[in-house]
Amino acid sequence: MSSKELIALLLRVITSWQVIVVTVVVFLYFFLVSYVAKLYRRSPLRFSSPAKSKKQKPSPPEPKAAEFDNEENTDDELGLEEE
Repeated sequence: MSSKELIALLLRVITSWQVIVVTVVVFLYFFLVSYVAKLYRRSPLRFSSPAKSKKQKPSPPEPKAAEFDNEENTDDELGLEEE
């Protein structure tokens, strides 16, 4: 195989539609991954926990224990202690 034939073969391979499509897909994938990584690094405040918020919301009132008239459901059976 001469150098002219090798160059012609390489040009045909590089310019084939399969190689071009795979190259474009790989490029778009890396672009998307880098874009998402940049967004995540730039704005970590979007993912902050509610404990870091400046305004403290009042805690909701604690629910009262349900009273049962049924003798089967006494406080002792439920594991509740008397105050």
